[in-house]
Order: sequence, then structure tokens, then C-alpha cells
Amino acid sequence: MRIYISIDMEGIPGTFNWEQEKTNRATIQNCMFHHIQTVIESILASPQASLIEEITLADSHSAGDNLDYSITALDERINLISGCPRPRYMMPDLDPAYDQVWFLGYHSGTGALRGNMDHTYSNSRIHNIWINGERMNEALINAAYAGYSGVPVGLVSGDETLKDELLLYLPWIEYIPTKKAVAKFSAKNYSQKLVDKQTKTSVLRTLTRTKEEIPLFTFEPPLSLKIEFNHSSMADQAQLMPYTKRLDGRTIEYQTDDYAILFEAIMVLVYLAQTTPM
Repeated sequence: MRIYISIDMEGIPGTFNWEQEKTNRATIQNCMFHHIQTVIESILASPQASLIEEITLADSHSAGDNLDYSITALDERINLISGCPRPRYMMPDLDPAYDQVWFLGYHSGTGALRGNMDHTYSNSRIHNIWINGERMNEALINAAYAGYSGVPVGLVSGDETLKDELLLYLPWIEYIPTKKAVAKFSAKNYSQKLVDKQTKTSVLRTLTRTKEEIPLFTFEPPLSLKIEFNHSSMADQAQLMPYTKRLDGRTIEYQTDDYAILFEAIMVLVYLAQTTPM
């Protein structure tokens, strides 16, 4: 069994705003390390431990420099992907040979009511994002890429608002609630002991399911990506990408039949929107 784990920060227990990461980065890194360590130790203590061939950790928050390499010392089957920019951003090096994808420390999508640090890829640039008319968050976009690759999403941890968003589309997942948002930059973080206990239970349940038993989340082509940016100047810059269509002052549309291309197009458009015009 091969497990792929994509790790974000905003849904990690113990976090509540981005200023923490700037002023108290060591604390945030410790929170991330503890949560991931609990997940891995739960895997290694499970009846399926001997069946594990590989655990790939993709550090997928911001520049991918948040999780210390020492996490790999927990077991020789653990690999860590760090650094950015990179292809497939939050899902680098995923292939169909994996049995399950897990999302840890994920968050609700941009504009969510009482979503702690809600955003979709870029808080400063993206106002809304849709695929085939469905409003998206990062977890759903990444889950669809996993589904495109033939790998199901089995486990997610994050805030209660993300749970509500995901269960509409992925009702089969095991979910570990880490906190309840009070406001965008305020959260009621649950007890570390309680989250650890729920993590162990959810990991054990998830490992009992085979790849074939978990549904895939996918979109059928033709595929339509629409991104509404925060400012019209950002859409001006994003429109420089070939084959995009300007729908209004702030909204860009991109169409394709290949989800892998759409998946990469999202980050290209986001990067273009931050570029300062010459």
C-alpha cells in the first residue's frame, strides 16, 4: 500500500492566522510536525503497517518549506517533497500507483462564512473559482486531480467549515476536525489530545479500506475553469495566457478536455496575476 499525503497549514490544529507564521514560525512548524507525526505513528501502529510500501509527504503550504526533514526518520518508507515552484503544486509526483491520497491541515474555500483563513490558493488574488460551474476550494480541486490520476481521497483533516464543504462532494471520506472558526482570523482550536485521539481512530478506519472501495472524485470533460480575481488589473495580466477568454472585468475562463492541463493552468493564472507589469 502506498499513501500520498498533501499537507497544508491553515487547517493544522493550533493555528489561527497568517501572522503567526511570520512572528512565531517555530510554533507553527511544531504544530504541523506534531499532527503529521501523530498520523504517521498511527499508520505504523496499525494492523496494515507491514503492507505499507511508501508514505509520501508533500509539504504544500506556501513555499513548501514548513515540515522539517527529520520527520522522515520515523520510518524508512517515508519520503518528503519540499520546495516551490514545482509542477502540480500541492500534488507533486502523484501517480496511479498510490492507493490513497490524504489531505492534512486543509481549509475552507475563499469566501466561506466562518472559515478560518479561508482562501483558494491565493487570498490576495482569487475572489472565486469554479470548475464546470461548481464553486471550488483547494481540497476539491486537488481531489479531482487525484481522481484523474485514479487515486481516491480517503482522509482529510481541517476546520469544521471545510468538513461541511467537502461532505457535499466527498461523503465517503474520514474527516478529522481540528478547529471551529470563530472568524477568518480567529479559531476555537480543539484539544491536542482530542485531535490526536480522533486522528488515530480515523487513520485506522481509513487503512481498512482498499483502493477499490473508495470512490473517485472527477469532472467529466469538456472542462471549464473560471477564475474571478480580486482586481481587474489581475485579470488583465492573467489574460496574457493563451486560450483564455475574458468574461468580465475580473473573470477569466479557460477550457480544455484534460484535467491535468486545467490543474496546471490554475497556478499559471495565479502566478500571472501577481506579476508586476513592465
